[in-house]
Amino acid sequence: MTKKVLVLMGGFSAEREVSLSSGGDIAEALKSKGYDVVLYDLQNTWDFIDVLQKEKPDVVFNGLYGNWGEDGTVQGMLDLLQIPYTHSGVKTSVIGMDKYLTKQIARSQGIKTAADEKTTARKLAVQGTVISLPYVVKPVADGSSVGVFIVKTPEEAREIRYDDPDREILIEKYIPGRELTVMCLEGRAYAVTELRTSVGFYNYKAKYTDGVTQHILPAEIPDEVATTCKEYAEKMHQVLGCRMVSRSDFRWNETDGVVFLEINTNPGMTKLSLVPEQAKYAGIDYATLCAKLVENAECRKIN
Repeated sequence: MTKKVLVLMGGFSAEREVSLSSGGDIAEALKSKGYDVVLYDLQNTWDFIDVLQKEKPDVVFNGLYGNWGEDGTVQGMLDLLQIPYTHSGVKTSVIGMDKYLTKQIARSQGIKTAADEKTTARKLAVQGTVISLPYVVKPVADGSSVGVFIVKTPEEAREIRYDDPDREILIEKYIPGRELTVMCLEGRAYAVTELRTSVGFYNYKAKYTDGVTQHILPAEIPDEVATTCKEYAEKMHQVLGCRMVSRSDFRWNETDGVVFLEINTNPGMTKLSLVPEQAKYAGIDYATLCAKLVENAECRKIN
């Protein structure tokens, strides 16, 4: 019997357009594998529930990114509806989306992270921070490097603005060096990619603008550095309880060594995204990768 897969895309976050692009690629890949595919652009929750009742999918492929899509919200909804879905469950998604909490867990595992402070944009403007310049300012919970600033002077700090001044933000000591990333698939890390950008760091523009970032795969780094990155990625995948796939990001320089930045429990899945690229390097084509996620979809069982 052919499985029906609803590819969930779009959503309400700043990453909506990227999600729509991913959804189209995923649907095409799954159709090539013989699945019955329904594409759904999430814009209204009640309509989504109606579509689920009408289509009765065997699996929801979670192609949502950012808030609501990868922070445990849609995962909890699908758990309650008892519909299996791809990627990680509620607990892992909540933790993975919280950069501050994820870093506490990394430190407990002996993984090096940058010095940090959790605060709000309002407090930063009034009280400043204990972290010395230069530092990075980012939302505690958001995806795709949305709202990230590298601050090198007090003047730049005063110019930081968020729509909600009481939003939780993370101040991190800036770590210079090489930007590295590692996919972990079914608990195993295969390779390290270096990201070389022309815009200073791997921000939203660098991720999704053609020609801005060069992917070096495998990264041209010492073997012991690559080994450390892969070991850290596997450890974080395991400790957080990630399901099937995750992607961990690092910085490396000879003084600081390998420094863990964050984990993505629902990484980008366009044909040209980092995870499919590393999967291909490991001998797993894009359609097979998508099918693996579908075949290992789960939801929390109601006893």
